Amino acid sequence: MAEHLNGENFKDVIENLDVAVVDFWAEWCAPCKAISPLLDAVEAKMEGKFKLFKLNVDVSPLIASEYGVESIPTLLVFKNGKPVNSLVGLASRIDIEKTILSVLK
Repeated sequence: MAEHLNGENFKDVIENLDVAVVDFWAEWCAPCKAISPLLDAVEAKMEGKFKLFKLNVDVSPLIASEYGVESIPTLLVFKNGKPVNSLVGLASRIDIEKTILSVLK
């Protein structure tokens, strides 16, 4: 299950992980709610290969802006604290897996 990040803990958490996936979302966003169980399924399937986080753009708009997030849901894949891949919009489980696997290779 994804942990929640905010402007206070974002950088400290992300910079200390090999691979992290951040789901930029908002409470009112229907596609964000639809993608959430897919992300949980991918995290369970890939067991320990990456860490999943959620960041509410309404709570932490500066972080979203800093990383150029203009639409939600947006997934940013970080490797060693740097964004290296992304996926925007409601994506399939397969597309989510491909996006993350491209960073794990």
